[in-house]
Amino acid sequence: MTASDTVDIQIPEESLQPIEPGLRGWAWVRRHLVSTWYNAVLTLFMAGVFAVALWWVVRFLFVTDFEILRVNLALMMVGGFPRDQLWRPSAALIITALLIGVIAGMATASALERARQSEVEFTAAGPLTLVRRFWPLLVFIVAVLLLTQTLTPWLIAGASLVSGVGGYSIGRVLPSAVRRFGLVLVVVLLVAIYAVLSGGGIGWDQWGGLQLNVFLTVAGIALAFPLGLLLALGRRSTLPALRVASVAYIEFIRGVPLITLLLMGIFVIGFFLPSGLRPGNVTRVLIAITLFESAYIAEVVRGGLQSVAKGQVEAAQAVGLSPWKNMRLIVLPQALRNTIPAMVGQFISLFKDTTLVIIVGMIDILGASQAANAQAPFLAQGLHLVTLPFVGFAFWVGSYTMSREARRLERKLGVGER
Repeated sequence: MTASDTVDIQIPEESLQPIEPGLRGWAWVRRHLVSTWYNAVLTLFMAGVFAVALWWVVRFLFVTDFEILRVNLALMMVGGFPRDQLWRPSAALIITALLIGVIAGMATASALERARQSEVEFTAAGPLTLVRRFWPLLVFIVAVLLLTQTLTPWLIAGASLVSGVGGYSIGRVLPSAVRRFGLVLVVVLLVAIYAVLSGGGIGWDQWGGLQLNVFLTVAGIALAFPLGLLLALGRRSTLPALRVASVAYIEFIRGVPLITLLLMGIFVIGFFLPSGLRPGNVTRVLIAITLFESAYIAEVVRGGLQSVAKGQVEAAQAVGLSPWKNMRLIVLPQALRNTIPAMVGQFISLFKDTTLVIIVGMIDILGASQAANAQAPFLAQGLHLVTLPFVGFAFWVGSYTMSREARRLERKLGVGER
């Protein structure tokens, strides 16, 4: 090519158009809401739906009599827990706030250390950021406090807030050598929470309300996850007996409804144990939930294991890693990272499925709402239109919070990105 030669480059005409600045006000409305006649009709229809929904919510909040919730608030929260021992759930709540604060503080301190090592700017979440992240939970707490009839719940909420902030401060200043044993501290605090709740001869068979739903969810996740992980590894095992046993268990449990396992747990488990060793109803239900959830978690983990590229395993084998180290250091971290969306969806499903315990005679928050509606002062007044929205709101808050935090973790770990 000589200097006189030219190259004819065709530039698409649309790329020569000037870039529009950000639209605001009426220009944004015209572009996105009423750009065509059918968009205008759809916008008007959705505006009408939103106005009706807003009117219904405002009318429900400011016109409805919430006396049934005020009278039965303790029943909705803790079920039949002895009323003279209600200080125990209060103390457990304060310890739980301390635990969450310590975990958050240690996580922030670790993130700051990694940022310093990588020379990357890192800013800890401020109060406004936390409010935006957990606003549904804060709204639920405020709603519960507004329904109370004494000053004690407000004092408990304040003590929990102070405990959480103090735990966060403690977690921030803990040395890295101590943070390595953070799991031990978490276990100690969990044992302390259980000891407080179960002291004075109060077993978990006396728990109820929202406390029972939360307990079954947390305990079910803690017990079912390791069992499901083992089942997933067993299903991929090269040992025929282990693989067949794992597949048979997973496929059988996944083919049985949870309510069937709950009924079997209540009526069948006792036949296999002597009378002195027969567990209580909550323990039987927890066993059934663990067996059920572990099968679904196993399939979720198996999908994550299959998503790891075969070249990753071959590269680890090439550098001399043993099969155990290969699985623990290379495969599992990537597999579990890829399963976050499906795993959290399974946990949310478990949280909502805990309402099925009402069928086996337990008083969770849904059972407490039905018991409140059947009380003589509120009978035949249609007050289920008050209690059921409260129950639904409680479950929405828990599910939304788990989902939002899972999405935040996905963004942090780069799930779905290359």
